[in-house]
Amino acid sequence: MCTLKDLLKGLPLDPLPPNTGRDPNIPHAPVRTPNLSAQEEKLALRNALRYFPPHLHATLAPEFAEELRQYGHIYMYRFCPPIRMRAYPIDQYPCRTRQSAAIIHMIMNNLDPAVAQFPQELVTYGGNGQVFSNWAQFWLVLRYLSEMSEEQTLVLYSGHPQGLFPSSPSAPRAVITNGMVIPNYSSREEYEKMFALGVTMYGQMTAGSYCYIGPQGIVHGTMLTVLNAGRRYLGSGDLRGRVFVTSGLGGMSGAQAKAAVIAGCVGVIAEVDEAPLKKRYEQGWLMEVTRNLDHCISRIREAKRSKIPLSLGYHGNVVDLWERLVKEYEATGELLVDLGSDQTSLHNPFSGGYYPVQLSLHQAHQLMSTEPAQFQILVQRSLCRQVKAINTLSEAGMFFWDYGNAFLLEAKRAGADVSKSGGGKTEFRYPSYVQHIMGDIFSLGFGPFRWVCTSGDPHDLAVTDEIATAVLEKLSLSVSERVRQQYKDNILWIQQAGKHNMVVGSQARILYSDQKGRVSIALAINSAIAKGKVSAPVVISRDHHDVSGTDSPFRETSNIYDGSAFCADMAVQNFVGGSFRGATWIALHNGGGVGWGEVINGGFGLVLDGSEEAGQRARMMLNWDVSNGVARRCWSGNSNAYDTIQRTMEEHSQLQVTLPFPVEDEQLLERAFQG
Repeated sequence: MCTLKDLLKGLPLDPLPPNTGRDPNIPHAPVRTPNLSAQEEKLALRNALRYFPPHLHATLAPEFAEELRQYGHIYMYRFCPPIRMRAYPIDQYPCRTRQSAAIIHMIMNNLDPAVAQFPQELVTYGGNGQVFSNWAQFWLVLRYLSEMSEEQTLVLYSGHPQGLFPSSPSAPRAVITNGMVIPNYSSREEYEKMFALGVTMYGQMTAGSYCYIGPQGIVHGTMLTVLNAGRRYLGSGDLRGRVFVTSGLGGMSGAQAKAAVIAGCVGVIAEVDEAPLKKRYEQGWLMEVTRNLDHCISRIREAKRSKIPLSLGYHGNVVDLWERLVKEYEATGELLVDLGSDQTSLHNPFSGGYYPVQLSLHQAHQLMSTEPAQFQILVQRSLCRQVKAINTLSEAGMFFWDYGNAFLLEAKRAGADVSKSGGGKTEFRYPSYVQHIMGDIFSLGFGPFRWVCTSGDPHDLAVTDEIATAVLEKLSLSVSERVRQQYKDNILWIQQAGKHNMVVGSQARILYSDQKGRVSIALAINSAIAKGKVSAPVVISRDHHDVSGTDSPFRETSNIYDGSAFCADMAVQNFVGGSFRGATWIALHNGGGVGWGEVINGGFGLVLDGSEEAGQRARMMLNWDVSNGVARRCWSGNSNAYDTIQRTMEEHSQLQVTLPFPVEDEQLLERAFQG
């Protein structure tokens, strides 16, 4: 084992650590199939060896070549650090600045086995959401961060630390880009090759920006989505006795079971892989597990009658579950499901993100690596079966939505019946949850604001929970009913989060808040640090899945109807604007949520240390971070965003936003083209 001091010294080369290979006791990423030519294999190996002096190449080259051939990527397993990977208290990191120590705290949390999906492959969540591309990058980044002064910035190209460059104390301490590929080459096939070559990587959203806080984030977002889905589709936020069927219990999707219970409904979640299912059960997030479909159906009926919240994990393929629900409906006329969705990683459909119903998990892994073309065919046939069952239940009265995981996009590519008559490019038979449920909430300025107590002390988190609750309660006294409802939902969430033991990894919390709420909470926490009520700095950030962080036509911006849904100006402006408004680090990614080439998203981290300067940074940064997206949504024609940005301009005299004039006579457009 090594110490934190050892970890921050850089790559251990003299002597080399022993090559123990992959740990058989933890989950591992599926084998990748980049289909490299012999020349490309040599290039990948040459690129990996760049991190090491020539006298080590003869030792390392054969094992790196074996990794490439066996796993489709060079992870450098020899250099997995022999330390308990977790978010250590900030004062334990021997760094020159508190800001860089906070970044290390966040990186190590992203790779904590309790948090990360495939820790030895540096994957945090989503099947391929990388923190780094290989372990050499990890060691180098930590060394740079430990040595960094307040007049340097660490620059990272897709996991690779380009180095420390002179900058100013007001500049970000780290600038991260992931997957910034020339648009014409941003295809899945090209990605697999470039990732194998070690020249780009998929940072997902908060994996490659070091801001993931475990599944708590999606518990909260899923709870809000289910509550608001009930209000929209079922006419009530009271979900007792209502059944929500979905799939996935891995990284992000693992939160669905807990979210369903907090929302008060019966959550039935299918999962083909026993490892994540067992993990969620042991965490207490799943209340029951069954392999038997008869028992599953029986428990759904019992829970509907008793109206007691339940999270039930079905160990099997979700297609079998959907088809059994259809069979029950056709046999009895009883519709057992009210709400439905899917959270398999369909942004990554052919490399472990989705498992076809025709195969066992073991068979799927084998076919995926030996006959990828045949595996792809089976995935698409499975999607068609899944959609057919969903369509039948939907016609009977179930409400289904796409959870932004590219489910409908991939189903359409597979030939499934998901097209919407007269719909645009971003519209399908079923809505994205952003289009129907969360989009208007984004346009009010609400989104997933979060913070991490770097002390690692649960008491600090409890104090910040109290602060956030008090802030929202005070703000809710003087806002519109629509905004007040969102505040009330989030106050309920904070109260429930403590009871439901939401913390996995770092002492972190998430809630949805608007611009005023985010700024007020950040300033109140900063004041508490200054007064010693919170014992150490707090990192504030957000999910990239937010008001202005992400341009994603099939998710975050799917309710943008002015033709700009495929434009990425907002996310890029957000990233750039955060850099000179006070962010401690910033990140911009290709991919995230719905897949490579489908989205550009950006995020940030900001360290609150109790100083007046930190408060000024938070005020400037957070106001921009929300208003940028609300202004864009306003210009696209969203009435919620129009009202929100008008109120914000009244409160901030220096904010001036271009407002759109509506076309009041729609027939005018038609007449104009009739000569």
